[in-house]
Parts: sequence; C-alpha cells; structure tokens
Amino acid sequence: MQLILTHENSDFDAVASQMLAHKLYPAALPMLSRRVNRNVNGFLTLYWDMLPYIRPQDWQREPVEQIILVDTHSLPNVRGVRKDSPVQVIDHHLLAEDDEPLPDNWALHQEATGATATILLEQIRAAGGTLNELEATLALLGIYEDTGSLTYDATGSRDAAMAAWLLSLGAR
Repeated sequence: MQLILTHENSDFDAVASQMLAHKLYPAALPMLSRRVNRNVNGFLTLYWDMLPYIRPQDWQREPVEQIILVDTHSLPNVRGVRKDSPVQVIDHHLLAEDDEPLPDNWALHQEATGATATILLEQIRAAGGTLNELEATLALLGIYEDTGSLTYDATGSRDAAMAAWLLSLGAR
C-alpha cells in the first residue's frame, strides 16, 4: 500500500498537491489529514464524490510500503506506517541549514516555488498529462492560496505559468 500524506490543518496547496501526486502515482491513495482548513472543508464537502481522497477514519490499518509526503517535511502519525517505510517528500518549503536532517529512507524533492502544486503540475504537464475542470480548479486554488493570488515574494514565473495552464484547462 502507498499513501499520499500532507500536514495537519491542510490548506488548498496541501490538498491540491495530494490530488496531483495521485495523478502521477495512481496506485497511491491520498489520505486527508485529520484537520483541514474551513475553506478546504467546504470545497471537499461540495465535490467529495468526484475526488480521490480517503479520510483517516476510513483507513484500514494495512502495512504501508511507501509514503509520498507533499507540502511538508513532517510525517503525520498514521496507523500502519513504520519508521523504516520509504518516504518521498515533494515540497516547496526549503529545508533550512538548522533543520534536522531527514532520515536515510527519505528522498527529498524540493524546489523554490510559490506552491507545491506548481512542482507537481510541471511534472504532470511534462509527462503529457492533463486535468479535468474540477482538478484544474483545485490546483489553481492551491497556487492562489500559497502565493496570495500570485502576489507574494516567493511567487515566480513558474507559478504564473502553471496558473495560466490551469485556466486554459477550464479552472474556475
């Protein structure tokens, strides 16, 4: 079993990144955190049946072979996860020099973008993938939330390019 996890109090970038990682790794299940932000909860309530997520309370404890961790370097507690489970981190939050080093069984993919969704969208687009309108909308919400609608200092041309691509796919 493979899981796609993110941080507690998940924002749109975290949840969108889980969905996008699922597009890249369809065998991996995106499991929501126990708590999501209020605006994210409203969106998920409206579109739950059209999205690939599972809730922690629906998770049957199974051995986890691999974890894909998005938008964070901190692994949440999940039943079935062993300390030696391989973890692939995909994040736009760069590790600082004074951060603790990641365990040996963790692989880190970090890039200085305004949103983790941007990194994953670039991978999907490079692989020739596409998104439906709902997926594009969720991904755009992720970029907009973490970049302050493309106004924050960490925002770059890559974020704007992916936002434009999402709009061309029908994001609303």
